[in-house]
Amino acid sequence: MSLFERIGFLQWQPRIGDKMLIDTKGNFGYLIHSDGKYYRFSLVTGQRKYVSYIGRYYNAATPNWNWRAKSLEIKGDRVTFGPSGRFVRLFKDGNEHTAYGIHEYKYEDRIFQSPGRYGSMGCIVVRKPIMDIIEKTFEVNEGDFEVVSKYGIGPDLFVMR
Repeated sequence: MSLFERIGFLQWQPRIGDKMLIDTKGNFGYLIHSDGKYYRFSLVTGQRKYVSYIGRYYNAATPNWNWRAKSLEIKGDRVTFGPSGRFVRLFKDGNEHTAYGIHEYKYEDRIFQSPGRYGSMGCIVVRKPIMDIIEKTFEVNEGDFEVVSKYGIGPDLFVMR
């Protein structure tokens, strides 16, 4: 039997020590338990072009960094951040405040149809049920869990155990 086991949505329960891996090439996310069980889901990352947004001009591609999810905020913009406004802020290298985060989007069906699922302004966009799991993961881990974004993954998925 493999040391790693992919499990489904209904079987996934957040645990202390869970980690999240974001594949910015395939646009899949992986929630990973320390015992090797993982749950894979679709997501949307940043557009691969320069954009003018919120008074800034920048490359909207989601950076490939080591992050910590350390803040759960409720935003008033219910289009960008979805009906709940939930925004899990990501901190680069564990402590550097960034504008990046994980959130829903009001028109999720539309953004998930973006070519290659590159449709955000740099953040990681997930569907509501996934955001529910991420919020629970945040709570179970007392407001601090590891997130790694990489362009293309293979065995790296399981190095995070």
